Amino acid sequence: MKQLRSKRKAIASQADTHPIAVVAERTGLTQDVLRVWERRYGAVEPGRSPNGQRFYTDSDLERLRLLHAATRAGRSIGQVARLSGKALTSMVKQDALARAERASAADETIDDAGLVNTALSLAQSLQSRQLDDHLRRASAMLGLPEFLSRVAAPLLRRIGDEWHAGRFTPAQEHFASSALYDIIVERMRAFAPRDDAPRILVATPAGERHAIGAALVGAGAAVEGWRVIYLGTDLPAKEIVAAAIASNVAVVALSVLYVEDRERVIGELRAVRSRLPVSIPLFVGGSGALTLSRELAASGINITGNVAELYDVLRRSRES
Repeated sequence: MKQLRSKRKAIASQADTHPIAVVAERTGLTQDVLRVWERRYGAVEPGRSPNGQRFYTDSDLERLRLLHAATRAGRSIGQVARLSGKALTSMVKQDALARAERASAADETIDDAGLVNTALSLAQSLQSRQLDDHLRRASAMLGLPEFLSRVAAPLLRRIGDEWHAGRFTPAQEHFASSALYDIIVERMRAFAPRDDAPRILVATPAGERHAIGAALVGAGAAVEGWRVIYLGTDLPAKEIVAAAIASNVAVVALSVLYVEDRERVIGELRAVRSRLPVSIPLFVGGSGALTLSRELAASGINITGNVAELYDVLRRSRES
């Protein structure tokens, strides 16, 4: 044990070591994910500087790059965290070759619009397994943050447009939203925030039964390092406020996709705002919220036009 500590101290003085912020920038992994992979899965064993700060060697950095590549290909971190460097390198190369072969066989370039259009087509024909496979591949290929903003959010908007235009039946709309919801919530729960991470409550107000918008918000918040208190749908104002205060949240975010009873929704949202402590900001997003922006803004409620805008707000709030 003494020899190991001495070795770590020697390494700490060398030039080929890096703090966690540098490792996050070079690997594309967040600092929270790096800590979870270390603590829960033993992916790497960083050293410690005399003041207790983590430092990573060049070999740690390369291993983390390989692990990131393996998980982006669709593998779980638990499946690959303990593999040797040689085995990881081989796996990543094989995955890359397989992707190249599939792309060559398909003879096409998959873009964002193509991913969304394919998902819509599969949803319209109610092809459950194919839609699930398609969305999971897109998530693995892009990573969760990009999947949320480039595929999930545009797909959700298109589903709503098709439904309102009468080109999607209620059954098709529920089918597509359910498939997307399952994947987003699964990914959201895979992020383990730090114990001291700020908390955000995510839900929908009374009368709003569509969960997918709230799930998008929750997943994006989790990516940005927030501890998500996800309550689901159709909650009265008093329940939302009670949960927010009991959970000591820093932010409340509500989703409103469709407005069936305008006055009821406005009343519920105003009630949430009036009962929340003034120190807790209330954000309301979704296509339905935009139609109420004038009334809600006058009540001190923050309206976000899309999930990307809210993610940016949460990122800045998290960093401040």
